[in-house]
Amino acid sequence: MAGALPDGEPVPTDGSLPAEATRRVGENGFAVYVHVPFCASRCGYCDFNTYTASELGGGASRDEYAETVLRELSLAGRVVQPKMVDTVFVGGGTPTLLPADDLARILEGIDRTWGLAAGAEVTTEANPESVDLAYLKTLRRSGFTRISLGMQSSAENVLRVLDRRHTAGRAPQAALEAREAGFEHVNLDLIYGTPGETPDDFEKSLKTVIEAGVDHVSAYALIVEDGTRMATRMRRGELPFPEDDVAADRYLAAEAALTAAGFGWYEVSNWAKPGGECRHNLLYWTGADWWGLGPGAHSHVGGVRWWNVKHPSAYAKRLAGGESPGLAREVLTEEDRHMEDVMLRVRLRDGIPLDRVDAPAAARALAGGLLDKGAHNRGQLVLTLKGRLLADAVIRDVI
Repeated sequence: MAGALPDGEPVPTDGSLPAEATRRVGENGFAVYVHVPFCASRCGYCDFNTYTASELGGGASRDEYAETVLRELSLAGRVVQPKMVDTVFVGGGTPTLLPADDLARILEGIDRTWGLAAGAEVTTEANPESVDLAYLKTLRRSGFTRISLGMQSSAENVLRVLDRRHTAGRAPQAALEAREAGFEHVNLDLIYGTPGETPDDFEKSLKTVIEAGVDHVSAYALIVEDGTRMATRMRRGELPFPEDDVAADRYLAAEAALTAAGFGWYEVSNWAKPGGECRHNLLYWTGADWWGLGPGAHSHVGGVRWWNVKHPSAYAKRLAGGESPGLAREVLTEEDRHMEDVMLRVRLRDGIPLDRVDAPAAARALAGGLLDKGAHNRGQLVLTLKGRLLADAVIRDVI
C-alpha cells in the first residue's frame, strides 16, 4: 500500500476508485496526459519532475519507458471506462527524446484501451533541437495532430540565461518543419521577463513566432522557483530578480502584437488563431476528467484527484510488481471544486457566470475597470485587458 501524503489518502494497490467517482466518467470530456520525465539537460529555471541521465537510478531506462507506461494504461483500463478519449497530451520533460515509434506505441495503446474520438486532438511537447523533419513526419503519420515547441526567446543572450540548448533560429525552423510534416496545429512557447531581456529582445521574439506561421502562442512571465539553479544565482546576486512592472509591459506588448497578427486571447497566457485553441487544456480548465500516465502525473476523475510516485525508478518498480503507481489521493469537497472552478474559469475568455462568484467583489472589479461591462450586463464575468494583468487579485477577491 502506498504511503499517504499529508494532504492525501493512500491509493489502493489496484488503483481502484470509489464507485461514485466512476459513475459518470467522461461526462464533461475525457483527456489523457502522458508524462515523459527525461531531459538532455536541466534548464536553470525548471522545477518540473524531470531527470537528466546523471540523475536517474536503475530501473528507469528510456528504452523500456513506453512499455512501463503501457503497463499503467492496462491498469487504468480496468479502473475507468470512458466512452472515448477527446484529447491526448504528451508532456515532460522532453517527450521527443523517446523514439517517435515509442510515442506512437503509447498512442496506439490509448486508442486500443479507450478509443480515440473522431477528430481527437493529440499533442506532444518538444524541444526544438530534439526533432527533425523525419521524426515529425513519423509522429504525424501515427496520429499526432498538434505540437508545442519550447522556444522561450529568439535572443541568444536570453537563451543563455535560461540555460536553453537550442539556437535562436532553431525553434521557428522546427515550427516550419512541423507544418511541412502535416501538423494541423503548432504552438510556440515564450517566456518573458528573463534578466537581461530588453524590450527589443521581446519584440523580436514576438515577430519571430508570428513569422513562423504558427496558430497558437503561449507566453508566460518568468517565475523563479525555490530550489532551481536560477533561484540560487539570484540569491547570490549574480542575476536580478524579475520585476512585476517589466512583466506587465511585456504582456501588453504580446497582446498588441499577437492581436494585430490575427491571434485572440482565450486564456490569460494563451493566444490562438480561430480554431487553434488547445482543446486539451480547455478540458482541464473546464472541469473534465483525465488520467495522467507517468511518474508524478496527476489525474482527476469524478471529484477524486490522485498523483503517482515521482521518481521514474519507483514508478517502474511499482508497475513491474503489478501495483498501481499512485502515491496518494484526495476527494474534493463541493467547496474545493467550486474554488478550483472559479480559479480556472476566471482566466478564460468566456469567463464564468456571475452567480458563481462573490457579487460585491465582482461589482468592485467592474468599477475598477477589471471586468468587461457588456459581459457583466449579460451575467458573465469576463476580464478586461487591465483585469488580465491583475487576474490573480481578481480571483482572490471574487472567490
